Amino acid sequence: MPRSSSSSKRSEPHHCGPGGAGSGTAGVAGPPRREFPVIDTHAHLDDPRFADDLADVLARAQAVGLERVITIGTDAATSRTNIDLVGRFTLLRAAVGIQPNHVAEAQPADWDVILELVHRPGCVAVGETGLDRYWDRAPFPQQEEYFARHLALSRQTGKPVVIHCREAEADVVRMLRAEFDARGPVAGVMHSFTGDGATATACLEMGLDISFAGMVTYKNAEDLRRVAATIPLDRLLVETDSPYLAPVPHRGQRNEPAYVVHTAECLANVAGVSANQLIELTTKKARDLFRL
Repeated sequence: MPRSSSSSKRSEPHHCGPGGAGSGTAGVAGPPRREFPVIDTHAHLDDPRFADDLADVLARAQAVGLERVITIGTDAATSRTNIDLVGRFTLLRAAVGIQPNHVAEAQPADWDVILELVHRPGCVAVGETGLDRYWDRAPFPQQEEYFARHLALSRQTGKPVVIHCREAEADVVRMLRAEFDARGPVAGVMHSFTGDGATATACLEMGLDISFAGMVTYKNAEDLRRVAATIPLDRLLVETDSPYLAPVPHRGQRNEPAYVVHTAECLANVAGVSANQLIELTTKKARDLFRL
């Protein structure tokens, strides 16, 4: 059963590296197929690193039990490419948007492209969007303007928003709080979450779900696993953020959707439930949120 924040205390988070729940079976194909289908809610399959073998990558994903992969745009061009990929591969759905590190280079017509693509078949979300203080690639007020645009577009279309946050947690919560206070719960996901417990709690209270990527499996991510242990299981999502930050035991390699099962296994270990239980719940959450 899904656990709420007020449920009984879970066991202390475990290390998810070799020998832990995230160890899995090394090798390109990943671990064996699971009892329940899996959904990778965030990948960047438009990346040039997939140009030569994307069909094989998706075949490996299906071989370990993935039923859907959401491939995410970061600007007008990649958003269009991802919509095109949806037309080529039935496994895929797409999100369209302009990521905060790309807003400075965006042309006025680029937003018009997003407004058109968001209504295309196979587009299930708006983003990724958000705020980023780590990279100095775009003026922060411009990032805020585009974040507000994406939040409004999410409301207008009824499609959830995919939020990027890097070293800008207080700013993201501030803007989400203004949106929540003015218009009510925000449907969406905090992708590749690396924030603290207070940020997670604030986002959950405003209606957002929380997604973890491969970093939660790393040996030095004990604090992140402690945060993951507090997330209600019916508000949890899993992702790869491929091709970036592959989980243990593939750390240092190109990431790909099949590896999402390692992150799911780690989170199951943290939560004190079976991998099949966690996958069943995260898949139900993804289906409901993205209307898959």
